[in-house]
Amino acid sequence: MREITKVEIITRPEKLEELKEAMNAIGVTGMTVTQVYGCGLSKGHKEVYRGKEVTVNLLPKVKIEIVVCEVPVEKVLDAAKKACRTGNIGDGKIFVYSIANAVRIRTGEEGDIAIMDPKDTTK
Repeated sequence: MREITKVEIITRPEKLEELKEAMNAIGVTGMTVTQVYGCGLSKGHKEVYRGKEVTVNLLPKVKIEIVVCEVPVEKVLDAAKKACRTGNIGDGKIFVYSIANAVRIRTGEEGDIAIMDPKDTTK
Protein backbone atom coordinates (compact mmCIF):
# COMPACT_ATOMS: atom_id res chain seq x y z
CA MET A 1 0.00 0.00 0.00
CA ARG A 2 1.28 3.43 -0.94
CA GLU A 3 1.51 6.31 1.53
CA ILE A 4 -1.62 8.50 1.56
CA THR A 5 -1.13 12.23 2.13
CA LYS A 6 -3.58 15.08 2.63
CA VAL A 7 -2.61 18.54 1.42
CA GLU A 8 -4.68 21.40 2.79
CA ILE A 9 -4.35 24.76 1.04
CA ILE A 10 -5.86 27.95 2.43
CA THR A 11 -5.66 30.81 -0.03
CA ARG A 12 -7.40 33.75 -1.68
CA PRO A 13 -10.79 32.97 -3.28
CA GLU A 14 -9.71 34.56 -6.57
CA LYS A 15 -6.90 31.98 -6.88
CA LEU A 16 -9.25 28.96 -6.86
CA GLU A 17 -9.67 28.59 -10.63
CA GLU A 18 -5.94 28.90 -11.25
CA LEU A 19 -5.28 26.32 -8.52
CA LYS A 20 -7.86 23.88 -9.95
CA GLU A 21 -6.24 24.16 -13.39
CA ALA A 22 -2.77 23.58 -11.90
CA MET A 23 -3.95 20.47 -10.02
CA ASN A 24 -5.70 19.10 -13.10
CA ALA A 25 -2.50 19.60 -15.11
CA ILE A 26 -0.49 17.37 -12.73
CA GLY A 27 -3.12 14.63 -12.53
CA VAL A 28 -4.91 15.42 -9.27
CA THR A 29 -8.41 14.03 -9.82
CA GLY A 30 -10.31 15.21 -6.76
CA MET A 31 -10.49 17.96 -4.18
CA THR A 32 -12.83 19.39 -1.58
CA VAL A 33 -13.32 23.16 -1.48
CA THR A 34 -14.76 25.05 1.47
CA GLN A 35 -15.35 28.78 1.89
CA VAL A 36 -13.72 29.86 5.16
CA TYR A 37 -12.79 33.03 7.04
CA GLY A 38 -9.51 33.61 8.78
CA CYS A 39 -6.66 35.91 9.64
CA GLY A 40 -2.95 35.57 9.93
CA LEU A 41 -0.22 38.14 9.47
CA SER A 42 -2.56 40.49 7.59
CA LYS A 43 -4.67 41.07 10.74
CA GLY A 44 -7.57 42.31 8.61
CA HIS A 45 -8.49 45.92 7.89
CA LYS A 46 -10.75 48.74 9.08
CA GLU A 47 -14.05 49.64 7.42
CA VAL A 48 -16.81 52.12 8.18
CA TYR A 49 -20.14 50.43 8.88
CA ARG A 50 -23.20 52.60 9.64
CA GLY A 51 -20.97 55.53 10.53
CA LYS A 52 -18.72 53.57 12.89
CA GLU A 53 -15.23 52.28 12.23
CA VAL A 54 -15.02 48.51 12.66
CA THR A 55 -12.08 46.13 12.35
CA VAL A 56 -12.66 43.29 9.92
CA ASN A 57 -10.11 40.73 11.06
CA LEU A 58 -11.58 37.61 9.48
CA LEU A 59 -11.01 37.70 5.75
CA PRO A 60 -12.71 35.43 3.20
CA LYS A 61 -10.50 32.52 2.06
CA VAL A 62 -10.96 29.14 0.43
CA LYS A 63 -9.72 25.87 1.89
CA ILE A 64 -8.85 23.19 -0.65
CA GLU A 65 -8.29 19.66 0.63
CA ILE A 66 -6.53 17.19 -1.64
CA VAL A 67 -5.69 13.58 -0.78
CA VAL A 68 -3.00 11.94 -2.92
CA CYS A 69 -1.06 8.70 -3.16
CA GLU A 70 -0.17 8.53 -6.86
CA VAL A 71 0.80 12.15 -7.51
CA PRO A 72 3.98 13.06 -5.57
CA VAL A 73 3.31 15.51 -2.72
CA GLU A 74 6.21 17.73 -3.82
CA LYS A 75 4.54 18.13 -7.23
CA VAL A 76 1.28 19.19 -5.54
CA LEU A 77 3.14 21.68 -3.32
CA ASP A 78 5.08 23.19 -6.22
CA ALA A 79 1.95 23.58 -8.36
CA ALA A 80 -0.03 25.10 -5.46
CA LYS A 81 2.71 27.58 -4.55
CA LYS A 82 3.01 28.67 -8.16
CA ALA A 83 -0.77 29.03 -8.65
CA CYS A 84 -1.54 30.83 -5.37
CA ARG A 85 1.44 33.15 -4.96
CA THR A 86 0.96 36.88 -5.46
CA GLY A 87 3.91 37.89 -3.28
CA ASN A 88 1.65 39.82 -0.89
CA ILE A 89 0.60 39.13 2.69
CA GLY A 90 -2.53 36.98 2.63
CA ASP A 91 -1.48 34.46 -0.03
CA GLY A 92 -2.24 31.69 2.48
CA LYS A 93 -0.73 28.54 3.90
CA ILE A 94 -0.28 24.91 2.93
CA PHE A 95 -0.45 22.10 5.48
CA VAL A 96 0.60 18.49 4.81
CA TYR A 97 -0.76 15.54 6.82
CA SER A 98 -0.13 11.79 6.76
CA ILE A 99 -3.34 9.79 6.42
CA ALA A 100 -3.58 6.48 8.31
CA ASN A 101 -6.39 5.06 6.15
CA ALA A 102 -9.07 5.93 3.62
CA VAL A 103 -12.33 4.08 2.95
CA ARG A 104 -14.48 4.27 -0.16
CA ILE A 105 -17.96 4.05 1.30
CA ARG A 106 -19.61 2.67 -1.85
CA THR A 107 -17.39 -0.42 -2.12
CA GLY A 108 -15.74 -0.70 1.27
CA GLU A 109 -12.28 -0.56 -0.33
CA GLU A 110 -9.58 0.67 2.05
CA GLY A 111 -6.14 2.19 1.74
CA ASP A 112 -4.68 3.79 -1.37
CA ILE A 113 -7.12 1.93 -3.64
CA ALA A 114 -9.97 3.88 -1.99
CA ILE A 115 -8.77 7.21 -3.35
CA MET A 116 -7.58 6.03 -6.75
CA ASP A 117 -9.66 6.39 -9.89
CA PRO A 118 -11.48 3.01 -10.31
CA LYS A 119 -10.32 2.92 -13.95
CA ASP A 120 -6.67 3.03 -12.77
CA THR A 121 -6.72 0.23 -10.19
CA THR A 122 -4.29 -1.84 -12.29
CA LYS A 123 -1.34 0.27 -11.04
